[in-house]
Amino acid sequence: MRISFLALGAGLVLASLPTASDAQRADNDILPVSIGLQEQGVKAQHSGDLVAATDFYESALAADPRNRSAIIALAQVARAQGLPGKAIGLYREALLLEPTDIVALTGQGEALADKGALELAREKLAEAKRLCAEKCPQVAALEKTIGASAEKRVVAAEALIPKTVVTTSQN
Repeated sequence: MRISFLALGAGLVLASLPTASDAQRADNDILPVSIGLQEQGVKAQHSGDLVAATDFYESALAADPRNRSAIIALAQVARAQGLPGKAIGLYREALLLEPTDIVALTGQGEALADKGALELAREKLAEAKRLCAEKCPQVAALEKTIGASAEKRVVAAEALIPKTVVTTSQN
């Protein structure tokens, strides 16, 4: 019985290794198991269970690392959890797979703005505007995020300015 479990385990490992046909698959030909796991992640995310969503998205990526949509969804969850640095890195991974992905590009810009890197966020905005000839909702969302982040920085800076205290002397 122990030998059959080992054989089964070895078979699973071998089945998960890339094959010559995997190398011939198109970049947008994502394995169905990965898509199914991603769909479960979307359901978990919509129900507010970000931990389960993260698990499903990570499993989707383990099944097929080229699943750019799962990478972007994982970045969105990281951003929702207040982890802009993690989101920036995940968006970078998605952009390595497809440099003109407007969702990944603007998402990275929003995460950069959340982190306070407004100049880099503005660079992402300029690139997104160049890529998106039509009016894109993602570009508008990035502009709004940059504006809100800039406004927060001004309010925070004003709070640090020392206030002069006027005292009256009574003799």
